[in-house]
Parts: sequence; C-alpha cells; structure tokens
Amino acid sequence: MSGSLTARVRLCLALVAAALVVAVLALVVDPSATATAPRIPTKTTAQAELNALTVAAERSMSGYSRDKFPHWDTVSGTCNAREQVLKRDGIDVSVNGDCYPTSGRWYSPYDGVTLHSPSDVDIDHVVPLAEAWRSGANSWSTSKRREFANDLYWPQLRAVSAASNRAKGDRDPTAWKPRSAYHCTYAKMWIRTKYQWKLTVQSAEKSELQRMINTC
Repeated sequence: MSGSLTARVRLCLALVAAALVVAVLALVVDPSATATAPRIPTKTTAQAELNALTVAAERSMSGYSRDKFPHWDTVSGTCNAREQVLKRDGIDVSVNGDCYPTSGRWYSPYDGVTLHSPSDVDIDHVVPLAEAWRSGANSWSTSKRREFANDLYWPQLRAVSAASNRAKGDRDPTAWKPRSAYHCTYAKMWIRTKYQWKLTVQSAEKSELQRMINTC
C-alpha cells in the first residue's frame, strides 16, 4: 500500500510541476501579456462607427508619394514615433540613449510570431498611407498627413513582423487580412482610424469589415 501511495504522490507532484512549466511558458508567449495599440473601440462602438462611415469609390493614386506623409517625427525626448511604438508594443524593452531598442521581444498579432530583434519588426500603418490617399487624404495639407502618419493617439500604428507588414502592402481588408484570430481587433482598429480621420470606405471594404467584426 505504501509503495502504491508513494507512486501516486510522485505522479501528482510530476503533474503539478508540468502545469507550472506550462504556466511559465504561457507568460512568455501569451499575446495577451503584450501591449497593444491605444483606444481600440468595443464591438458596439466599432459597429456604430462603421455604420457612420461614408461609402465612396476610391480616388486616383495620381500625385501620391510617401514623402507627402512625413513620418517618424520625434515625439518624446530622443524617441521618434517608430521607436515609441517599439517601446509601447514590446515586452521587456530596453533602449539606448538614442531611444533605439537594445533588447526586448515583440509579439506580432498579424501572424502570431514572437520576434527578438527590432530589425525584424515593422511599424504598420493600420490604414496604409496609400489607402488613406485613396480615401480622402489626397486633399489634406501636408501638416495633416504628417499627423496621420505619426498618429500615436488612435490605433493607427502597430508593431508587427516585417514579413506580415510587407505582405500586406497598401491593401485594404478585401485583399489582405491578418490571421483569423485577429480579424476582430484588426477590423476595430481599421474602422476607428477611418472614422476618426474622416476617411471613406468602398462598399466591398465596408462589407468585409462587417464580416470581420461579426467574429468579435
């Protein structure tokens, strides 16, 4: 009996130890432990904002240039907007005197990967600059386009893997989406950005955004 009891105790201890290991690993890789973009609306608010967006055909790309959206302005001390997002969205990030990360890790919600080098991280404009141009920013002043390109207040900037950002390019959700587990959050960020900056949506784009927030 004592031998059987001892074996059961050992088994229980082993199971407890295994559970602790899983819990520790979850703290390391769990995306919920990471920071995220600010002021992402609730589903109810996102729905109201989506309903309020103006539906219109896209404008021409004529005259477009990324230079018309001056970006990565200095926003705090020595930190520019890009570096500020790297600090905000990273885990255990340390920076040097120039505000460039020297260590840390970044969870990319678009594709579910964790990155350990800032050189592998891109700062995505959730609503791409070219998409904004086609949606009304072509008529903005350079000053307003600068504000949009460095927008740290609304959920327009997000640290993601360079691979996912470059796969996305300047496409809207009808042509590119992150992994399905992030459809809800991505749609809410896109809707809020377009709503707050008074940008238009195409009919197909609005339908796709509706489908995405229905997954919330």
